[in-house]
Amino acid sequence: MKPMSKIWQRMRKAGGEFIADCRALAAVEFAFILPLMLVLFFGTVEFSQGIAIDRKVTLTARTLSDLTAQAQSSLSPPVATINNTYLQNVFTAAISIVMPYPPAPTIAQISEIYIDSNLVATIQWSEGATIGAGATQATLTASTHNPGDVISIPSQLLIKQTYLILSEVSYQYVPTVGYVMAPSGVNLSDVSYSRPRSAVCIVYNNAPALQSGSCPLS
Repeated sequence: MKPMSKIWQRMRKAGGEFIADCRALAAVEFAFILPLMLVLFFGTVEFSQGIAIDRKVTLTARTLSDLTAQAQSSLSPPVATINNTYLQNVFTAAISIVMPYPPAPTIAQISEIYIDSNLVATIQWSEGATIGAGATQATLTASTHNPGDVISIPSQLLIKQTYLILSEVSYQYVPTVGYVMAPSGVNLSDVSYSRPRSAVCIVYNNAPALQSGSCPLS
């Protein structure tokens, strides 16, 4: 029977060799940190794209209200008149703004607001539009606002007997992978207000109804 001291020495030697053996250590460590690495990588990609698209949604809202507010007046006193073709072209500008990201699904609305002498903001007219997958032009749709609806706007914009153009844009951002963010996507939205540039008001589909050829200011 071998002396206990020799058996103990062999056990210590074997234990030391086992501890010193690092051949599989890297693989074990990689297995531990891989999930974290994936979360960091896909999270960075998905949130970066989301932030970029959110910025484009803001730019789209500003552009839609600004282009509508630039409608030129051909009457005296200054009243600008626009039609479906004009608004459709304005909405279609969203496709170029959102690029290189897919423009669908983009939902937008443009409305004109009148603020009366009592500082009540009322919808004069409103038109909506959508941009579908692969579309090269926006499609006009019904708006969620109706003429006569009272709407809440920032107090800084409440100036008596003035008109405002309101644009509202929403975009459903769906991440490519959906590893970190919800695979169904996140709704991004923004609004923008602009005042008519060369006219007191902008008439669309005979609204607002002019009074003696002028924009209502009562």
